[in-house]
Amino acid sequence: MRREKDVKYPGNTKRKPEQTWRDVEAYLDALQIAPDRVLEGARAASAAAGLPDIAVTPSQGKLLYLLAKMRGARKILEIGTLGGYSTIWLARALPGDGVVVTLEADRRHFEIARKNIVRAGLAKVVQRRLGRALDTLPKIAAEGIGPFDFFFIDADKESTTEYFDWALRLSKAGSVILVDNVIRDGEVANARTADARVQGIRRFNEALAREKRVSATTLQTVGRKGYDGFTLALVLPAARSPRRR
Repeated sequence: MRREKDVKYPGNTKRKPEQTWRDVEAYLDALQIAPDRVLEGARAASAAAGLPDIAVTPSQGKLLYLLAKMRGARKILEIGTLGGYSTIWLARALPGDGVVVTLEADRRHFEIARKNIVRAGLAKVVQRRLGRALDTLPKIAAEGIGPFDFFFIDADKESTTEYFDWALRLSKAGSVILVDNVIRDGEVANARTADARVQGIRRFNEALAREKRVSATTLQTVGRKGYDGFTLALVLPAARSPRRR
């Protein structure tokens, strides 16, 4: 772990805000994220294979771990594996009899993730599924693996509403659903956007506003990945039927 004196402090208010975000993130990571050869190796292997640098950051990965741990999750569903970095964080939060089911559409990403998960010693607790999530999710429902305790949605943004709907189908009261990349550098507030990914998130936000089965909030985030955010939703108990007289 880096020592505090090795981190630059953003004391100059004339600096660009993006640099301040990165410096504060580096400062906090140095204090709160212990060095981890497995996780660092997974990031390095993904970069060497040419995977896009869009995985969660170390602090965000630890947030996933802590949320799943606090929920006491035994069954986790991840939509969007990429190189398996977030998968490793989630799998480490599981008890001995737990499982992560992770879905990935890209065959090359799928193979890099497989190697990273094996090197992490987590192959027995991670079930990897290759194929379009909207094709795979009905199969998971038919297999009766759920309900899941925790969901992490981090795949193509155009289909976020559909992924969230499937998460609800595969959930139970008390399940937690976390959706990544919901601010899109602030563009989500632009009703005239032509970006299909932003349009997908706006459609999700509108569906979420109508959804009575969850209590949800969205938090904006900044850091080395720029300006974005998460939506966190808690699945509520089903409404009780009126008592007959």
